[in-house]
Amino acid sequence: MAEFVVETRGLTVYYGRHKGSEDVDLRVEKGEVFGFLGPNGAGKTTTQRVLMDVIRPTAGEATMFGLDCQKEGVQARKRVGYLPGELALYANMKASDYFKMYISLQDSEKDRNYWKTLAGKLDLDTSRKIRELSRGNRQKVGVVSAFMAKPELLILDEPTGGLDPLVQQTVMEIVREAQNGGATVFFSSHILSEVQAVCDRVGIIRDGRLVVTERVEDMTRQHFKRLRLNFATMPPPDAFAQDGVTETGRDEKGVMLEVHQGLGKLMELAVPYGITDIETVPVSLEEIFLAYYGKGNGGNHA
Repeated sequence: MAEFVVETRGLTVYYGRHKGSEDVDLRVEKGEVFGFLGPNGAGKTTTQRVLMDVIRPTAGEATMFGLDCQKEGVQARKRVGYLPGELALYANMKASDYFKMYISLQDSEKDRNYWKTLAGKLDLDTSRKIRELSRGNRQKVGVVSAFMAKPELLILDEPTGGLDPLVQQTVMEIVREAQNGGATVFFSSHILSEVQAVCDRVGIIRDGRLVVTERVEDMTRQHFKRLRLNFATMPPPDAFAQDGVTETGRDEKGVMLEVHQGLGKLMELAVPYGITDIETVPVSLEEIFLAYYGKGNGGNHA
């Protein structure tokens, strides 16, 4: 039976009349990297702030390590590394002094110089005052702060925001290293390619409600199929017209199709034209995300 490091039950947050999240039931398993997806205002940050007891829920409950995030939050947060989306730092401190101060507040006896290793990986000059750093380098300070104590759980809100692509890749490598060391990672990101590359499972939240939670490979494999069929004789444009099948393009050799249902019937229709080759084209997590938000595939899954 899975051990849940993060769990919410019926979690609902209202900001006055504005809904932040509604009836969210979420479970993050020990040792996994869980990606939390949704556009701005969908409820991602709200959920993470409840976990860190930055805000209190209107209804429902949230736990980390089985500890109530509000009633036992201090005990729970000792085991957490947190990178907020809106990062506030001590601007007049040198980055190195900030890390030394931060680690002095930790109970952990793990490698107290690990921040130096992380800063080196991220090419961060820790001798400069934080106010002198660019936005990207201040984000690096936040990344180092979250990971430096080697916590059991990492809660990361847009961890690669403001970073260039090479540094984004380095941050994802640090995420993988943390997971390999036994940590659980719960993070949100707008960069869906990095979510697909590093996450074991994802949850998609829409208008404050969790609409799907699934393993990444299952989601990209089962949500819909994209095929290219090459033929000896080119079929007419309406040859495969049926519910669940959409022709997305063709050239002199074959036809590109998206298949949501009716694959067997499609193949029956295709055989008379002499199939010479079948290619399965991978579906990206971004395409699935857009489908849930009604911006792809005609909004079939919105």
